[in-house]
Amino acid sequence: MGHVERRPVQRHNRMICFDDGADRFQMRAAGIALEDGHLLIHRATHEDYWTLPGGRMEQGETSADALAREIAEELLVEADIGGLAVLSESFFGDIGLNFHEIGFYHSMRLPPGFSRARDRVCHSIVDEVPLEFRWVPATLGSLGDWRVFPETLWPFLLDLPVAPVHIIDQSSR
Repeated sequence: MGHVERRPVQRHNRMICFDDGADRFQMRAAGIALEDGHLLIHRATHEDYWTLPGGRMEQGETSADALAREIAEELLVEADIGGLAVLSESFFGDIGLNFHEIGFYHSMRLPPGFSRARDRVCHSIVDEVPLEFRWVPATLGSLGDWRVFPETLWPFLLDLPVAPVHIIDQSSR
């Protein structure tokens, strides 16, 4: 096999998200950070549910690159992004829209200096949206108590798969 030249991807800074009436399609990359039996979750402070940290992918970037960018923007740290663990197709209602979201969930490690205090909440503001991050016990009960979505992801958070799995979530929030 011949040499393949890798060229830098041209970044367009366009989020992969579009609306069609009351329907929204988006592609999201998120990280599964497990540490000492705890999982890192986050939310916009106005929301009453939590998700795994990450955000929308941009045109021309891989899911791993999108996740690294999002963590750098939101937590101001460089994360070690691992392999793809779960590919999720989620259909849900939120903010008056019907969402169709493709989610790429990667294993992820944060640097040793990042606080893992269980009672500490980390806050940041990205694009004028206040965010909060916290470590919660990685148990089914805790994920339910904190309302972490998508729910079909839960079993794979407690025991990361050795090969990527594909899930479909048609729950509503």
